[in-house]
Amino acid sequence: MLKILIPTLMLLPTIWLSRPKWLWPTTLAHSFCIALFSLTWLNKPSETGWTSLNYYIATDPLSTPLLVLSCWLLPLMILASQNHTSTEPINRQRLYIMLLALLQFFLILAFGATELILFYVMFEATLIPTLLIITRWGNQPERISAGTYFLFYTLAGSMPLLVALLALISKTGTLSLLTIQYSGALDLLTNGHKLWWAACMLAFLVKMPLYGVHLWLPKAHVEAPVAGSMVLAAVLLKLGGYGMIRMLPMLDPLTKELSYPFIVLALWGIIMTGSICLRQTDLKSLIAYSSVSHMGLVVGAILIQTPWGLTGATILMIAHGLTSSALFCLANTNYERTHSRTMLLARGLQMLLPLTATWWFIGSLANLALPPLPNLMGELMIITSMFSWASWTIILTGLGTLITAGYSLYMFLITQRGPTPAHVLALQPSHTREHLLIALHLLPLLMLTAKPELIWGLTP
Repeated sequence: MLKILIPTLMLLPTIWLSRPKWLWPTTLAHSFCIALFSLTWLNKPSETGWTSLNYYIATDPLSTPLLVLSCWLLPLMILASQNHTSTEPINRQRLYIMLLALLQFFLILAFGATELILFYVMFEATLIPTLLIITRWGNQPERISAGTYFLFYTLAGSMPLLVALLALISKTGTLSLLTIQYSGALDLLTNGHKLWWAACMLAFLVKMPLYGVHLWLPKAHVEAPVAGSMVLAAVLLKLGGYGMIRMLPMLDPLTKELSYPFIVLALWGIIMTGSICLRQTDLKSLIAYSSVSHMGLVVGAILIQTPWGLTGATILMIAHGLTSSALFCLANTNYERTHSRTMLLARGLQMLLPLTATWWFIGSLANLALPPLPNLMGELMIITSMFSWASWTIILTGLGTLITAGYSLYMFLITQRGPTPAHVLALQPSHTREHLLIALHLLPLLMLTAKPELIWGLTP
């Protein structure tokens, strides 16, 4: 674990001491080496499931793919942001990269924590760099309101979790994930215990986000710079799913009764946010709402607490992280050329940028879960486990899948096909940096089809 954490910390002096012309290549090379080293976590089979173990930090089959995804994303964010921040003073560029590196450090500690209080502290600490990235480097004046929504939604959801964790430690005497499973079943009978269950879940449901408490997400995505959108979609939403998978076994007797309204909200949210996507004019907003729709499936799968559901949720979280991050990068390449996120103003780009249109095609197909991609594997496992839990869910999940296919193809057709407007004929060509960036998103996704057991999570 330290072989990743210490180089991540050493990125900070690298960022501030590099010469201006070497700043981006040096930090990119450094972060890419960290990402390659993190792949060694995937090759650590052990009898207990826990590896790289010490008092506070460890990896297991659930946290390993999320840790690797967090490390893999930092070089991609640096690649994506180079053009966006090139006009800024050099110290602001250094500060920007430093915030991204700090975010990776906090995420590694959050996903690797074996103590729930350490997880909670790091869960909250990720707010600070993300908030600064959104409010300082966003494009429109509404970024301050987006940052306020993001901060207060997340904080309001997280405060009950802290109280719930303090109540848990007074009951069990430990908050270590390694020993709490042996502390015996909790007697959760009273109405107070039901409130305690809701307090434990609320922070994670807001972070996912569950339909109904999702309003911060489209705002934050639309106003954030490209790196902010990438890390929000790819990793920060997954903190919610990871926390739910970790906490629910401790709240066992109550989950069967109390999860019903949340499952209904999640499944209804798939239909509603999918329908919102069908009438979006803003490209980034469409991708943001599609994230809420996919996370609705994940919430439902985690709450029914079956092995297939948890496996499908883990696979879909990783696959969605890579897919939505790639789509945000593609939306940013469009924005850097046309300076507009409105889809109707930048049509017919396939004639001008044919290779980028290929990336759009693969990204859209991954978003609608085309076989044999992991997205389909995750969605199929979730839909099957939901169907075996309650057969009526097939109506909502089936309709949601149909709508997802509709808006993914609509997004591709409206940006790439059709007549090219006169005002976009003089676009600059796409760069090798951009093609490399999308390839590094979509190639791991294609490779995972050959070895999906890396991202199965806790199910053997």
